[in-house]
Amino acid sequence: MTKIALVAIDDDPELLGLVSSALGAEQDLELLTFVDPLEGLEVIRRRRPHIVLVDLVMPGMSGMDLLERIVQLDPATDVILMTAHHTTESAVESIKKGACDYLNKPFTREQLHRRIAPFIAEAKRRRRAQELDREMLEASCFEGIVGRNPMMHEVFARIQRAAPYFRTVLVTGASGTGKELVARAIHRLSPGRSGPFVVCNCAAIPESLVESELFGHVRGAFTSATSDKAGMFEAAGGGTLFLDEIGEMPLSAQAKLLRIVENHEVQRVGSTVSRKVDVRIVCATNRNLQQDVEMKKFRADLFFRISMVEIRLPSLAERREDLPLLVRHFIDCFAKKYAKSVGGITRRAEAAIMRHPWPGNVRELENVVGYACMMTDSDRIDACDLPADFPGGSKAAGTGPVDMISLAELERSHAHRILIAVGGDKLRAAEILGVSRATLYRLLQAKAGRERPRS
Repeated sequence: MTKIALVAIDDDPELLGLVSSALGAEQDLELLTFVDPLEGLEVIRRRRPHIVLVDLVMPGMSGMDLLERIVQLDPATDVILMTAHHTTESAVESIKKGACDYLNKPFTREQLHRRIAPFIAEAKRRRRAQELDREMLEASCFEGIVGRNPMMHEVFARIQRAAPYFRTVLVTGASGTGKELVARAIHRLSPGRSGPFVVCNCAAIPESLVESELFGHVRGAFTSATSDKAGMFEAAGGGTLFLDEIGEMPLSAQAKLLRIVENHEVQRVGSTVSRKVDVRIVCATNRNLQQDVEMKKFRADLFFRISMVEIRLPSLAERREDLPLLVRHFIDCFAKKYAKSVGGITRRAEAAIMRHPWPGNVRELENVVGYACMMTDSDRIDACDLPADFPGGSKAAGTGPVDMISLAELERSHAHRILIAVGGDKLRAAEILGVSRATLYRLLQAKAGRERPRS
């Protein structure tokens, strides 16, 4: 189990000794102390500790400057300032800049332990929340597909019911929703699981070669046919053929496909002999095939044959509550792939991800998280690790045209968008925003008051 990391930075070695004696025996706590603020900042940048104790007055870098740098790195870090030069102004300034507490020197071991204990407890709570996220991820994963949305549960149920018996299944949904994952899940749960799983992207095959690639050909069937060749249907014998983007298949090939679906026979191009094939077919498309049938772009008889069982995948916008689970899933996958110790995401990056509409669906999210895992040099993905053109990413802080609105209006609007993104869960929205629930209520009430019609 990962320990709670606490960094203490003070140019007084005796003070650091007091901190070590007060907190060194704390279970699950990893204590790191530094007299050099720059050295401490470098470790903070790499380790992203949960709690940081910082002296206000130090040579090389002041505690206030260090506070700003730490909050910029990770606003979720609990920073506590220590000083023997207490003033009300400095206390107020430190809180405004993101400090969680303000300790007056000198203090005893008992006083320090009493003040730090709640922050350690909160860090343990957050760690436990991450563990629960992982447990929930395991509980929400079905044959490699992640989801707890009711629409995804319906998808899982249809896969389980159809897989033992199907001959043809139609999987529909927008690009990037995971149609191939569904096809592979159906194959793994089918009686033909021990057979091959062959993928054919119908949109990627030139029209002149579609029949040859799918059904095979005999020597001399056309100019370049110098030998007999088995098609994809024969290659998938005893298993499953996945016909991706079937809506792009030419009408001439659709007629032959209909014969295979009906009679389980394939006839190679240039041959007069039919061959029996034992193959299950999963078709997928992001098109509206019923509209294509009406427009004579897809055969009606073939559509009715392949759509006996239809599994529709929802877009990511329809199941936004699955976003945190999917992010967790992709972080785990890419951390393992890249052999990196990426274990989570900061609130700032999470807020940017929750705001995004995800027109590219799960595939777009996978690409964004994969890029961030590659770019980060920390154990948590931050907003600066997201792609440069991603809203809220590293380019978002650059110059450019902006809406001419007040800061208060921007806060209200942002709070409202986050609340919508998390399905009205005010506690979750407050956590993502990094504010208390009382502050969130104040922002939302201010917005409601502003929008109330005048009498």
